[in-house]
Amino acid sequence: MKKIEAIIRPEKLDDVKNALAAKGYIGLNIVGVTGRGVQRGIVHAGRGSEAYSVDMLPKVKLETVVADKSVDDVIKTIVEFAQTGHIGDGKIFVSSVEEAIRVRTGERGDAAL
Repeated sequence: MKKIEAIIRPEKLDDVKNALAAKGYIGLNIVGVTGRGVQRGIVHAGRGSEAYSVDMLPKVKLETVVADKSVDDVIKTIVEFAQTGHIGDGKIFVSSVEEAIRVRTGERGDAAL
């Protein structure tokens, strides 16, 4: 099993969530986060006002745990539906999950997913 954490633009969340659901990947958690990466924030400059910088940008972190055989499909789907082609599209992290247990039934492993 693998845990996939994707940090994406908030406006792309519904597209990604719906695409994953259409492929049968229903279980996920969403957390609002702020952060920065290579983009290093943005600079705002309005008419007649001084420019100011925002270096921590709002993003959403989507977390899901899937069977090993599903990892590539989930990543491909996230990239396809989260991508705008501009800096700040996000990152995906994949890590191993040692065990999963469904609290209601006590099922373990892939059966718990």
